[in-house]
Amino acid sequence: MPLLSVLTAVHGDRAEVLAAAGASVAAQELPPGWELEWVVQEDGSNPGLADAVPAAEYQANGEQLGVAVTRNLALARVRGELVRVLDSDDLLLPGALAGALARFAAYPEIHWVAGRPRMADAVYFQLLPEGLHGPGAIGAYVREHRRSPIHCAGLTARTATVRAVGGWCANPRAEDIELVAAISELTPGYVDATPSWVYRCHDGQTVRQPGWGTLHAESYLMIHQRLAAARALGLRMGTN
Repeated sequence: MPLLSVLTAVHGDRAEVLAAAGASVAAQELPPGWELEWVVQEDGSNPGLADAVPAAEYQANGEQLGVAVTRNLALARVRGELVRVLDSDDLLLPGALAGALARFAAYPEIHWVAGRPRMADAVYFQLLPEGLHGPGAIGAYVREHRRSPIHCAGLTARTATVRAVGGWCANPRAEDIELVAAISELTPGYVDATPSWVYRCHDGQTVRQPGWGTLHAESYLMIHQRLAAARALGLRMGTN
């Protein structure tokens, strides 16, 4: 029976929002024949969230390793053929997972689906049109505008594809953008304009912390170099 994995990296001070995220996962209805798992990985040297999620789906780093490594440790435990990213402070909207699965069923050649978020009072930006996009479309936008045309926290992708590019990158400010740029440079995907998750804004967000504005030039240089190397080598992935 096919399995979809939802992957969440979390800090120890997120028990309340993590519970809400988990409730949004549990409320999802999948197409007949599909099963669901929620894989949670806690970052930090003093783990404290073991009681917040089912024991079989939770693991702690035991040390502070950062979001990229924490996601990759969760990725190592994922059993599903597809993996959906869910940040601990976000929520899946009803039908979010079924919607992504419908895109993979309709377009078997794709390797990723980018879901659009909803905020408290607006729909988040999406700068590529809805529909199929061939290899290189996101990378071309990133190279020209130095920003991602989609929100990378709404990614559903083939697990094997994420693993093939090394998972989340050791990028100080854009580990998720570099991952999406890498897989979309090598494979086709689908940009979905229907809001499928809630992006919750709060003072504890990483992007609101002091110093977040530094190292952006270096972070995007890493992304540009990766994209240029993939193009120079003519890399592509197959459908399966």
